[in-house]
This record gives sequence, C-alpha cells and structure tokens, in this order.
Amino acid sequence: MRILGIPVPFTGEGKKDLSPVNPNRGGWFRILERFSGAWQQNIEVDYNSVLSFHADFACRTLIASDISKLRVKLVQKDDNGIWTEVTNPAYSPVLRKPNHFQNRIQFFEAWVLSKLQRGNTYVLKQRDGAGTVRALYILDPLRVKPLVSDDGSIFYELNTDELSGLPSRVIVPAREIIHDRFNCMFHPLVGMSPIFAGGLAAMQGLAIQSNSTKFFENGAQPGGVLSAPGAISDDTAARLKEYWDNNFTGKNAGKVAVVGDGLKYEAMAAKANDSQLIEQLKWSAEVVCSVYHVPPYKIGVGQLPSYNNVQALNVEYYSQCLQKHIEDIEICLDEGLGMNGVNIGTEFDLDGLLRMDSVTQMQVLKDAAGILSPNEMRAKLDKKPKTGGDSPMLQQQNYSLEALAKRDAQEDPFGSPSTPTPAPADGEAANDNAEAEARAALVEIYKGLR
Repeated sequence: MRILGIPVPFTGEGKKDLSPVNPNRGGWFRILERFSGAWQQNIEVDYNSVLSFHADFACRTLIASDISKLRVKLVQKDDNGIWTEVTNPAYSPVLRKPNHFQNRIQFFEAWVLSKLQRGNTYVLKQRDGAGTVRALYILDPLRVKPLVSDDGSIFYELNTDELSGLPSRVIVPAREIIHDRFNCMFHPLVGMSPIFAGGLAAMQGLAIQSNSTKFFENGAQPGGVLSAPGAISDDTAARLKEYWDNNFTGKNAGKVAVVGDGLKYEAMAAKANDSQLIEQLKWSAEVVCSVYHVPPYKIGVGQLPSYNNVQALNVEYYSQCLQKHIEDIEICLDEGLGMNGVNIGTEFDLDGLLRMDSVTQMQVLKDAAGILSPNEMRAKLDKKPKTGGDSPMLQQQNYSLEALAKRDAQEDPFGSPSTPTPAPADGEAANDNAEAEARAALVEIYKGLR
C-alpha cells in the first residue's frame, strides 16, 4: 500500500532505529515551570484557558491575519540581477490554491496560528507522478511526532488525518514535510509557543475577569461576614447564611436587610479600586503583547503613539513582529517546493502591509522621478499607462556623469566658450560662388584689353 507515493507502513528506508524526539533526552526529566516553585504550589497554566484570554487571542489572530492577507509572489532574478514576478507551471498553481479545501488566505492563516499556538507548523506535500508538489496540507501539530534515526536522518510520524489524505498512521522522510518552527530552546526540532512565557499573565488576567464577573453578579457588592455579639450554634449559623445568600446576594443584592439580636454585616472582600483591578488587567495584557512582540496599541491596549506617521508605525510593527515569521515562510516554501532561492523563489508582497497615507505616497512618487517611469508611478496608483510614459524622465538641466567628466577635462572648464562662426546657408554659399566666378571673368577681360 502506498500513500502519496510512500509505502505504508514506512520503515525509514532501512534505518534500524527511529527514536522520537524528546527535549529531555539524555538527562533528568525536565519540568517546564512558569516560575520557580509553580509545580510545588500546584499552579497550572491551562493551555485552552490561555487561548481564550482576550489579549492572547488578539495577538495571535492579528499576526495571522496580517500575514495571510499578503499575496505570495513567485519571483525570478533576471540577467541584471533584478527580481521580477513571473509564473511557472511547477510552482504557481500550488501558491494560488494550496489544497482542495483552503484558499491561500486560509492556508497561511492556519500556518501562522499553528506556529504561534504550538510552536510548530507541519505541512505535508502531495506530489504528482513527476514528483512536482501539487498540494500542501497543514497538519495538526498534536498528531505529528519528529523522529531521528541512528544515523541522524529525520522522519515524521503522522497519525490519521482523512482531510489531508492520510487514512492511517504513516512515517515519512523529512523531504515530504515542511517544518516551520521557532523558539527552539530545548531541541532544534521542537519549537515552543509564546504561551510558555505569557501563559501565567494570561491566567492572571482571566482570574481578574472571573472575579469581576462574580463581583458584578453579586450586584457589585463585596462579600462579607455576619457577626453576632455572642456565641451561636452551627445550625443557627448555617441557617443565617442560607437566609442571607437567598435574599441579599446575586439579583437580590442591595435589598434592605432587617436583622436583630445584635447581628452586624461587615464587608470583607477587597474592592476593585483597592486591588487596582484595571491596572492589573492592563499589565497582564501588556505582558502577553510583549511575548508576541506586538505593540499594545495594535490590540486596543494602551495609548496610540502621538506622532502622525502611519508608515513609521507599520514599519516598526513589521520589523519587530512580522518580519521573522514572513521570512521563515518564504524560506520554507523555497526549500519545500524545490526552488534554489538564488535565481527563483517566493516573496510576500508587502505593499498591502506598509501602505502609506495618500500625502506621503504622492510625495514618494514625486521624489522617485528619474528612477521610475511615469507609467510605473501610475501603476502604483492602479492607473492605466499612458503613451510616452515608459521611460524615466528628468529635467533638461541635468547632465550625465560622462558629460560632466568631459567638461572637467578641459583646461578651463568654467571659462567662457568661444563663439563659433555660423556656417553659411546653402543659398548664400551658391551666391558667393557666382560672385567669385564673375569677378574672375572680369579680371581675365581686363588683362586682354591691356
């Protein structure tokens, strides 16, 4: 039986030992704590809960959506060393439509989300009979296990995934998988999600939100203690507590309570302003932003920078957060699709991300005169080309370096040029010749008379 051209079960092409990758291999079992002593204190960071924290959710979806909306270009270097967008039947179809159930935006969004949430993205290649990659499938990272043979060769164990064309468990060589990973702190084949560093802050934020929810469900009234001047039995205490909970908490909070026998109610829980609730919640969100390298204002946390330069803000966001992920994907696609990356490769179109405001855009195009032709400038604005606009233009007073070099080679480059004698017109030259011939004839006649 063969799946995607690979025999099942695959035994590693004759390799004797396939050991699962374990970042703890070769020493004591490592416990990855969020802070020292968390394990002993039974403080656990729940992965699924962290995914629901608003700041973590916003950072992941922002990065994934910003990268997925960029168009992937197939570019080739020409004889002048210039990268130009081209089409190629071996690569262009799979870049436009990676598989039968995802378009390119959905595909790259799933790629980035898998990398951010689990630290690893596994992409399975589907080839045709000629060995050309015709489809790419994002795999569930929890169903993939990297393996290393005794000679250092890398394989991947893939569990059943019908959507990706895997009806049963299979082991494939590394050449059939595109593995994008980052934060490989414990093993070069095992990536780590930013949740490892920001999970505790996310759990704190969720605890603040949960406490606030309970607080407002109680009518924004803090909990407290009913105290009596003397001793009371346990039955009496239980009865009073049940009576108070049923009549003066939740929807009934704020009602007038009439108590006797010296009973007194005293609030015990800290109020929101006492615990600096808003500041703590903002701090936890900022910590999550820092581990994803996302500027807090991008997800509505903190103030927007005061200076009015959209392009500068986007360039900062690109260089600090997105550039690493974008270039990782480009290199993985180049190697995974069999491109050399030297003469042909993939490149994300960043114009949609680093788009300038209209005033700055027009100023940049104006300053590009002489470098870009008018039609190239018009193309930047989605305008049709005009006749005569295919060549860059400069003003007449501009001279080439070669012409200036010839001028400077003269003895007196800045001296006044001599005024040349104007050449006679054709008619004037003919008249001058006729007059000269007449004068010569008169001279001959005069000599004969003598």
